[in-house]
Amino acid sequence: MSQALVIVAHGSHLNPGSSAPTYEHADTIRAAGAFDEVRTGYWKEEPSLREVLRTVEADEVYVVPMFISEGYFTEQVIPRELRLDGWDVADWDSDGLSADVATYVAEDTGQTVHYCGPVGTHESMTDVLIRRAESVTEDPHVGEGFGFAVVGHGTERNENSAKAIEYHAERVRETGRFDEVQALYMDEEPEVDDVTDFFESEDVVVVPLFISDGFHTQEDIPEDMGLTDDYRTGYDVPAAVDGHRIWYAGAVGTEALMADVVLERAAEAGADVSSAIEAVRETTRVAPGADD
Repeated sequence: MSQALVIVAHGSHLNPGSSAPTYEHADTIRAAGAFDEVRTGYWKEEPSLREVLRTVEADEVYVVPMFISEGYFTEQVIPRELRLDGWDVADWDSDGLSADVATYVAEDTGQTVHYCGPVGTHESMTDVLIRRAESVTEDPHVGEGFGFAVVGHGTERNENSAKAIEYHAERVRETGRFDEVQALYMDEEPEVDDVTDFFESEDVVVVPLFISDGFHTQEDIPEDMGLTDDYRTGYDVPAAVDGHRIWYAGAVGTEALMADVVLERAAEAGADVSSAIEAVRETTRVAPGADD
């Protein structure tokens, strides 16, 4: 039986670059040849979530949400738009971090849909966060002497968002690779505005747990941290702030290794993608600049 992958994301009418990481990761997975078809669908762009399954010929479809946390979109919007017959969020049996897969039939197409948990709560996302630090510093061994900050929205938008931030911050901490690790937020304490207050390390890598670069990651966070007074003038990497060097990495979702997380989700849902996972890891294994 043929199998297809559909990566679903938010998209944006205002930020044309919002969907770029999703397209790039889809291209990487498509090149690995694991699926007969690889498609993308969006809430705010075309093809829409409501129409995307109609672009797929395969009878068996693995749907992976390109979202950071479980919440309104993954629990309500996407299942509704895909018309998953009998959808019940309880079938994920999740504590806000542990959604993996639930299988349904799409009402209007009759396809079997394996609806996976979001990429942002998968344990392998921790590897992508660390890879982001390697990319921004151009050092595959970065860690000793460095602090590491994972940045998210906070609980005002979605309480599970903070759970994802804390989860990955703790997993990075457990590696023992960085001298200090801290979860920071835009909307609550501890705030990213005060980033230098939370680290003794002179060098601090800051990685936002966001899927794509947009208003928050390109404008708000750099200005809030004091990297620049006006995001339009740009900022240095690293930037000197209050006696520290801040290595601001931008959105984690733009890292090439994200394709691996998507494949991991699909594999755990039953897709036959083991060879593709190996291929994707090989093509994305070295951080840009690390081998210069």
